[in-house]
Amino acid sequence: MPLFRLSERLEFPPAWLARSDGLLCIGGDLSCERILLAYKNGIFPWFSDNEPILWWSPEPRLVLFPEDIHASKSLNKNIKQKQFDIRVNTAFEKTIRACAQSRKTGLGSGTWLVEEMIDAYIELHRLGYAHSIEAWQKAKLVGGLYGICLGGIFFGESMFSTQKNASKVALVTLANLLNKNSFDLIDCQVTTDHLLSMGATEISRNDYLDIIKKSVKRQDIKKDIWFSADLLP
Repeated sequence: MPLFRLSERLEFPPAWLARSDGLLCIGGDLSCERILLAYKNGIFPWFSDNEPILWWSPEPRLVLFPEDIHASKSLNKNIKQKQFDIRVNTAFEKTIRACAQSRKTGLGSGTWLVEEMIDAYIELHRLGYAHSIEAWQKAKLVGGLYGICLGGIFFGESMFSTQKNASKVALVTLANLLNKNSFDLIDCQVTTDHLLSMGATEISRNDYLDIIKKSVKRQDIKKDIWFSADLLP
């Protein structure tokens, strides 16, 4: 498949034209309008420093249906003992920067969460599209995740943890919150053993596109779930 180059026009080629590695197109910008259009069409940005903006739509796609979340016995014990104070949207910028930092200090080098990406998602948070689920311990942020919400889909972006199970508790919290509010799925983008162990599954790109085409148009989900005080099951 060819690699498409974006112009200033606000448009994307069809996601099913992506190459075998999932790369679809290059260029464009990280305006909120373009990022939201990308998600609605099964595409997301992912690139590193000193690279142009790259847009992807992998095959297969890893997703987590909220009702399928799996928590181990030890993780359920953490949840019941309330070892973490789970909050929503109280420290979005701290969460996304912690996700970036965890990748800089982990295995390998660099991160796709470059400053340009961070700024774009902070703006999406300001506009009410991006949300963080945070795990706190003794007034310190020790884990969490963030993503974009459109219709009945939560497009998961990244997670981090400085305390064992902190990000896992945040993910279980998110899945239960979305399940209670009839969301369709959490987009996990690419396959990892970690997410598979928690109930995520691979589906074809075509099946994924069919689901999100209908789901992002849903208007019956209350936005005030992101300000819920009682999140844990």
